[in-house]
Amino acid sequence: MKALVCSRLGGPEDLSLEDLPDPVPGPGEALVRVRVAALNFFDTLIIAGRYQVKPERPFSPGGEACGVIESLGPGAEGFSVGDRVMVHLSHGTARERIAVPLMRLARVPDAVSDEVAAGLSITYGTTLHALRDRAAIRPGETLVVLGASGGVGLAAVELGKLLGARVIACASSPEKLETARAHGADDLVDYRADNLREALRRLTGERGVDVVYDAVGGDLAEPAMRSLGWKGRFLVIGFAAGEIPKFPLNVIMLKGIDVQGVHWGAFVEREPETHRANQAQLLAWAAEGKLTVKVHGTYPLAAYAEALGVLVRREAVGKVLLDLRG
Repeated sequence: MKALVCSRLGGPEDLSLEDLPDPVPGPGEALVRVRVAALNFFDTLIIAGRYQVKPERPFSPGGEACGVIESLGPGAEGFSVGDRVMVHLSHGTARERIAVPLMRLARVPDAVSDEVAAGLSITYGTTLHALRDRAAIRPGETLVVLGASGGVGLAAVELGKLLGARVIACASSPEKLETARAHGADDLVDYRADNLREALRRLTGERGVDVVYDAVGGDLAEPAMRSLGWKGRFLVIGFAAGEIPKFPLNVIMLKGIDVQGVHWGAFVEREPETHRANQAQLLAWAAEGKLTVKVHGTYPLAAYAEALGVLVRREAVGKVLLDLRG
């Protein structure tokens, strides 16, 4: 099989395409023929050795995919050969075949395309867990999404609207903001052209913001946190800007703010039943056309450097996919 392999840490240019033996599914595993794999910003960190997940080398990047089960290992029950499945792992999907524990699979409805299923699991799974399980967002509350045009950002815009929130999308250009508007955002803030805190004050008045969804970190985090109202919730999703912010605890104390960490990988391991219910809900919404999973671009596996480069330069507007159906 063809596989994208990281044998040494670095950038996309340090990866290679290799021919490897097909894996054999072990007990409780399925062998999945990958059709479409999705790349995320964290893949650029994993291959550089700068992410909390540090796989033993050599490994393949790619945390999510859609494929078809080709065989089942001993004791693997609940799925059948020929099932089309959504796959979520910490890494490893950028290869033609993978052996996957059944708990990492979800059956894909016929109405959901390979592309949508490949890009749904992690970004939308993280976001549904953040908004519903952690922040317990309620209809009518105000949700601020930082980095609203990327994969997780657009997921937050769409799911926020689906859960009944007023969504304020924040991004770095008018073009990115228009993408967020097309996916349901109610209000827009260009934080390169406007002061973020002042813009949010104009939009929310004395009440302030109820929930901040922050996958960016850096200099945007503190003004967004200061825009929260009484008992506001700040969701820590990630640090695409590279800098991990430090918050003034006095502001958190005076406003009764909850700063909530969102570690989706740990949630999947610790709360598998809730995770399965979330994945089923996302697939059902996608089948009903309530989630779009915008695709920035679909690239052949051989164009992996171009695909990862879009993420390294933070140019992605939606999901970046690798097509392995060839």
